[in-house]
Amino acid sequence: MARDKSIYSEIIVNASPNETRVAILENHLLVEFLAERADAARQVGDIFKGRVNAVLPGMQAAFVEIGLEKTAFLHVSDMVMPDAESMETFAEAGDRPEPPARKVPRGVSIEGLLKKGQEIMVQVTKEPIGTKGPRVTTQISLAGRYLVLMPRMPQVGVSRKIENREDRARLRETVHGVLPAGMGAIVRTVAEGKQKRHFVSDIRYLTGVWKKIEEANERMPCPSLLHKEVGLTTGLIRDLFTEDVDRLILDSRREHKQVLTYLQSTSPELRSRVHLYKEDTPIFDAYEIENEIQKTLSSKIWLKAGGYIVIEQAEALVAIDVNTGRYTGEKDQEETIVRTNLEAAREIPRQLRLRDVGGIIVIDFIDMEKESNREKVLETLRDALKRDRSRTKTFRVSELGLVEMTRQRVRPSLLHYFSSPCPHCGGTGKRLSLATLAMKVERLLRRVSSYCDEKKVVVKLNPEVAVTFLEGGAGRLEEIEKRYRLSVEVQDDPSLGREEIRVFGRRSGKELTDQVVF
Repeated sequence: MARDKSIYSEIIVNASPNETRVAILENHLLVEFLAERADAARQVGDIFKGRVNAVLPGMQAAFVEIGLEKTAFLHVSDMVMPDAESMETFAEAGDRPEPPARKVPRGVSIEGLLKKGQEIMVQVTKEPIGTKGPRVTTQISLAGRYLVLMPRMPQVGVSRKIENREDRARLRETVHGVLPAGMGAIVRTVAEGKQKRHFVSDIRYLTGVWKKIEEANERMPCPSLLHKEVGLTTGLIRDLFTEDVDRLILDSRREHKQVLTYLQSTSPELRSRVHLYKEDTPIFDAYEIENEIQKTLSSKIWLKAGGYIVIEQAEALVAIDVNTGRYTGEKDQEETIVRTNLEAAREIPRQLRLRDVGGIIVIDFIDMEKESNREKVLETLRDALKRDRSRTKTFRVSELGLVEMTRQRVRPSLLHYFSSPCPHCGGTGKRLSLATLAMKVERLLRRVSSYCDEKKVVVKLNPEVAVTFLEGGAGRLEEIEKRYRLSVEVQDDPSLGREEIRVFGRRSGKELTDQVVF
């Protein structure tokens, strides 16, 4: 596969004791960002000894206890042998080891493969996301520099990105000849043109790792972690630092030394492209990366010509809206719309990569009259998606003018990594109005009247809410007291959140809130 010389590619690594951050630049533009904290290392690739705690025939899946906070999800399709096409698609995934969807043979069912209480070895293919636990597979894979070893699958696949038929056949034959009996492998894109010695080195190392995993599986209790995937920097060099990358720059002497040592044994010709950053200015500031990362927290992205796109992430899907904004065009409205849509079609794939957004994605391009223009925009989108390492699938424009697509989701998005749900709005991005909260206080007092013996109460409110509640003056409070046969004292408490309401008995001092908030 020929290198695209029009793209200048750089990998920038910012490493500290508590966090490692990686930025991938194409023509000096940030297109991908990866991060890993010391206290929350990624789990994709980890191998566990687990126990089946539930088999669900209706879902053709099982839940497996692997020792993490949430049980793992195992679908029957992640237990069957992949076909040759799936093997080759998998080889393109790089550091995204989620196996592609597999066809389940007729007659194969989850209840025929697993029983409750059964101990099995599984590998994480998707990080826990939201309320979902990790997704796992029983088809173990161990990634090396030039190939991925499949110790339980005696098949050899070659990445479809290696297009030369003769080289594909040579690679398949070479790898098949050096694999241990009963094992399979996937030849990675970076192996194009490589010789037997490169694969022998990979296989020797990976079979050694597999032997240690099997030994641990025999002696370790259930559940247990049997194998930890390599850290972010090592995985990055193994999976992404290829002939296509012009420079790799690190700001850590320790990481720099480790990278050079690794490359000496795998790809010595790439060592000259590795550089140590020594300046006082933080490396992400020097390459103008920090500001770009902050922009990913905004849902609105301005386009160069004046239009903009809005990306809204929900648990079920991601909605992207395209707007003309300040862009008015030069001739007619259709031209303005097409130019905005084309620019958005090039920018959206970059934003999906950068934000690591996955799952179902719906894009609402601006309506276009001509079918030829719609096809042009869709083709531009598909072409821009080709540089994405994650698998994507794009569908035709729907009757409503929407483009539906899917993108492989392996880990939580960048927004999830950087943020947590707002304790006041619960992650909705909205909060109750003061008027709504004032009415909520009144309804709460009615419940006090109905469910509590104490008729003299103290209501503690956030100062803003207290002011709004009492805006009706003494008359409003008197009316409430009369209607609900209560004596009410309102106190403002700055320590309370905007939506917090606390009710106490005036004589007993006992809190009544739990009795009236359902």
